[in-house]
Amino acid sequence: MDPGRIGPNAILQLVDVLERRGEGALLSAVLAEARVPRPPRGAGMLPEADCAAVHQALRRLSACAGQLLEEAGSATGDYILAHRIPKLAQRALRLMPGALAAAVLTQAIARHAWTFAGTGVFRVEAARPLVLSVARNPLVAGWRAESPQCIWHVAVFRRLYGRLVWPGVEVRETACCACGDPACRFELSPR
Repeated sequence: MDPGRIGPNAILQLVDVLERRGEGALLSAVLAEARVPRPPRGAGMLPEADCAAVHQALRRLSACAGQLLEEAGSATGDYILAHRIPKLAQRALRLMPGALAAAVLTQAIARHAWTFAGTGVFRVEAARPLVLSVARNPLVAGWRAESPQCIWHVAVFRRLYGRLVWPGVEVRETACCACGDPACRFELSPR
Protein backbone atom coordinates (compact mmCIF):
# COMPACT_ATOMS: atom_id res chain seq x y z
CA MET A 1 0.00 0.00 0.00
CA ASP A 2 1.26 3.45 -0.92
CA PRO A 3 1.74 5.65 2.17
CA GLY A 4 -0.31 8.84 2.25
CA ARG A 5 1.19 12.18 1.42
CA ILE A 6 0.39 15.75 2.52
CA GLY A 7 1.39 19.11 1.10
CA PRO A 8 4.79 20.33 2.28
CA ASN A 9 3.37 23.40 4.01
CA ALA A 10 2.44 21.20 6.97
CA ILE A 11 6.17 21.28 7.76
CA LEU A 12 7.64 24.14 5.69
CA GLN A 13 5.50 26.87 7.25
CA LEU A 14 6.37 25.60 10.74
CA VAL A 15 10.06 25.70 9.80
CA ASP A 16 9.63 29.32 8.69
CA VAL A 17 7.78 30.27 11.89
CA LEU A 18 10.50 28.77 14.08
CA GLU A 19 13.26 30.46 12.08
CA ARG A 20 11.51 33.87 12.16
CA ARG A 21 11.25 33.54 15.93
CA GLY A 22 14.93 32.66 16.25
CA GLU A 23 14.08 29.14 17.43
CA GLY A 24 16.70 27.29 15.39
CA ALA A 25 17.60 25.03 18.31
CA LEU A 26 13.96 24.05 18.80
CA LEU A 27 13.61 23.40 15.07
CA SER A 28 16.66 21.11 15.10
CA ALA A 29 15.33 19.31 18.19
CA VAL A 30 11.88 18.84 16.66
CA LEU A 31 13.25 17.43 13.39
CA ALA A 32 15.66 15.15 15.30
CA GLU A 33 12.90 13.92 17.64
CA ALA A 34 10.60 13.33 14.65
CA ARG A 35 13.45 11.67 12.69
CA VAL A 36 12.51 13.76 9.69
CA PRO A 37 15.02 15.58 7.50
CA ARG A 38 14.35 19.23 6.81
CA PRO A 39 12.42 19.38 3.54
CA PRO A 40 13.88 21.61 0.82
CA ARG A 41 12.00 24.82 -0.04
CA GLY A 42 10.58 23.35 -3.27
CA ALA A 43 9.56 20.02 -1.73
CA GLY A 44 6.63 18.21 -3.23
CA MET A 45 4.10 16.20 -1.28
CA LEU A 46 5.57 14.74 1.93
CA PRO A 47 4.80 11.48 3.73
CA GLU A 48 1.89 12.14 6.07
CA ALA A 49 3.71 10.17 8.78
CA ASP A 50 6.59 12.69 8.62
CA CYS A 51 4.19 15.63 8.92
CA ALA A 52 2.47 14.01 11.91
CA ALA A 53 5.82 13.19 13.53
CA VAL A 54 6.96 16.83 13.25
CA HIS A 55 3.71 18.22 14.70
CA GLN A 56 3.78 15.70 17.52
CA ALA A 57 7.46 16.29 18.31
CA LEU A 58 6.72 20.01 18.55
CA ARG A 59 3.88 19.28 21.02
CA ARG A 60 6.25 17.19 23.16
CA LEU A 61 9.13 19.67 23.10
CA SER A 62 7.51 23.10 23.34
CA ALA A 63 5.06 24.58 25.80
CA CYS A 64 4.24 27.08 23.01
CA ALA A 65 3.34 24.38 20.46
CA GLY A 66 -0.26 25.58 20.12
CA GLN A 67 0.78 29.12 19.30
CA LEU A 68 3.47 27.92 16.87
CA LEU A 69 1.04 25.59 15.07
CA GLU A 70 -1.48 28.42 14.85
CA GLU A 71 1.11 30.71 13.26
CA ALA A 72 2.14 27.94 10.84
CA GLY A 73 -1.50 27.30 9.91
CA SER A 74 -2.10 31.00 9.28
CA ALA A 75 1.06 31.12 7.16
CA THR A 76 -0.16 28.09 5.22
CA GLY A 77 -3.44 29.91 4.55
CA ASP A 78 -1.44 32.93 3.35
CA TYR A 79 0.59 30.66 1.04
CA ILE A 80 -2.61 29.20 -0.43
CA LEU A 81 -4.00 32.69 -1.00
CA ALA A 82 -0.78 33.86 -2.64
CA HIS A 83 -0.06 30.79 -4.79
CA ARG A 84 -3.06 28.48 -5.14
CA ILE A 85 -6.27 30.52 -5.45
CA PRO A 86 -6.26 32.84 -8.47
CA LYS A 87 -6.69 36.53 -7.62
CA LEU A 88 -9.75 36.78 -9.88
CA ALA A 89 -11.41 33.92 -7.99
CA GLN A 90 -10.56 35.61 -4.69
CA ARG A 91 -12.17 38.87 -5.82
CA ALA A 92 -15.26 36.99 -7.01
CA LEU A 93 -15.60 35.18 -3.68
CA ARG A 94 -15.35 38.46 -1.75
CA LEU A 95 -18.16 39.95 -3.87
CA MET A 96 -20.54 37.01 -3.31
CA PRO A 97 -23.01 36.78 -0.43
CA GLY A 98 -21.37 34.88 2.46
CA ALA A 99 -23.41 31.68 2.13
CA LEU A 100 -22.68 31.41 -1.60
CA ALA A 101 -18.99 32.23 -1.18
CA ALA A 102 -18.74 29.65 1.60
CA ALA A 103 -20.31 26.99 -0.62
CA VAL A 104 -17.96 27.75 -3.53
CA LEU A 105 -14.83 27.86 -1.36
CA THR A 106 -15.88 24.68 0.46
CA GLN A 107 -16.31 22.84 -2.86
CA ALA A 108 -12.82 23.91 -3.90
CA ILE A 109 -11.37 22.79 -0.57
CA ALA A 110 -13.16 19.44 -0.87
CA ARG A 111 -11.65 18.90 -4.35
CA HIS A 112 -8.15 19.51 -2.94
CA ALA A 113 -8.59 17.94 0.50
CA TRP A 114 -6.07 15.21 -0.31
CA THR A 115 -3.37 17.88 0.06
CA PHE A 116 -4.04 18.22 3.81
CA ALA A 117 -6.04 15.09 4.68
CA GLY A 118 -3.78 12.52 3.03
CA THR A 119 -5.31 9.10 3.67
CA GLY A 120 -7.88 10.69 5.97
CA VAL A 121 -11.43 11.26 4.75
CA PHE A 122 -12.60 14.86 4.35
CA ARG A 123 -16.33 15.57 4.50
CA VAL A 124 -18.63 18.53 4.52
CA GLU A 125 -21.05 17.50 7.28
CA ALA A 126 -23.35 20.52 7.27
CA ALA A 127 -23.77 23.88 5.54
CA ARG A 128 -25.40 25.91 8.35
CA PRO A 129 -23.44 26.11 10.44
CA LEU A 130 -20.63 25.01 8.15
CA VAL A 131 -19.10 21.83 9.58
CA LEU A 132 -16.06 20.17 8.00
CA SER A 133 -14.45 16.96 9.18
CA VAL A 134 -11.42 14.78 8.62
CA ALA A 135 -11.87 11.16 9.67
CA ARG A 136 -8.64 9.29 10.40
CA ASN A 137 -6.78 12.62 10.39
CA PRO A 138 -3.16 11.67 9.73
CA LEU A 139 -1.72 14.76 11.44
CA VAL A 140 -2.88 13.46 14.83
CA ALA A 141 -2.53 9.74 14.11
CA GLY A 142 -1.29 7.97 17.21
CA TRP A 143 -1.51 11.13 19.34
CA ARG A 144 -3.67 11.06 22.48
CA ALA A 145 -4.99 14.14 24.21
CA GLU A 146 -7.82 15.38 26.41
CA SER A 147 -8.61 18.37 24.17
CA PRO A 148 -8.73 18.91 20.39
CA GLN A 149 -5.29 19.17 18.80
CA CYS A 150 -5.84 20.34 15.21
CA ILE A 151 -4.73 23.91 15.79
CA TRP A 152 -2.95 24.02 12.42
CA HIS A 153 -6.14 23.04 10.55
CA VAL A 154 -8.22 25.55 12.52
CA ALA A 155 -5.78 28.33 11.59
CA VAL A 156 -5.74 27.38 7.90
CA PHE A 157 -9.55 27.38 7.74
CA ARG A 158 -9.75 30.64 9.71
CA ARG A 159 -7.34 32.36 7.32
CA LEU A 160 -9.07 31.16 4.14
CA TYR A 161 -12.67 31.73 5.20
CA GLY A 162 -11.77 34.94 7.05
CA ARG A 163 -10.11 36.48 4.01
CA LEU A 164 -12.51 35.21 1.35
CA VAL A 165 -15.93 34.72 2.98
CA TRP A 166 -16.55 36.00 6.50
CA PRO A 167 -14.13 38.51 8.05
CA GLY A 168 -13.81 37.58 11.71
CA VAL A 169 -15.04 34.00 11.12
CA GLU A 170 -14.96 31.81 14.22
CA VAL A 171 -13.52 28.33 13.69
CA ARG A 172 -13.76 25.78 16.50
CA GLU A 173 -12.64 22.18 16.57
CA THR A 174 -15.52 20.37 18.30
CA ALA A 175 -14.18 16.80 18.06
CA CYS A 176 -10.73 15.34 17.46
CA CYS A 177 -9.30 11.94 16.54
CA ALA A 178 -6.62 12.53 19.20
CA CYS A 179 -9.40 12.53 21.81
CA GLY A 180 -10.77 9.22 20.52
CA ASP A 181 -13.43 10.75 18.27
CA PRO A 182 -14.00 9.16 14.84
CA ALA A 183 -13.23 12.45 13.06
CA CYS A 184 -11.79 15.87 13.67
CA ARG A 185 -14.76 18.26 13.28
CA PHE A 186 -14.45 21.95 12.53
CA GLU A 187 -17.41 24.29 12.97
CA LEU A 188 -17.22 27.62 11.15
CA SER A 189 -19.49 30.50 12.15
CA PRO A 190 -19.64 33.99 10.63
CA ARG A 191 -19.54 36.88 13.07
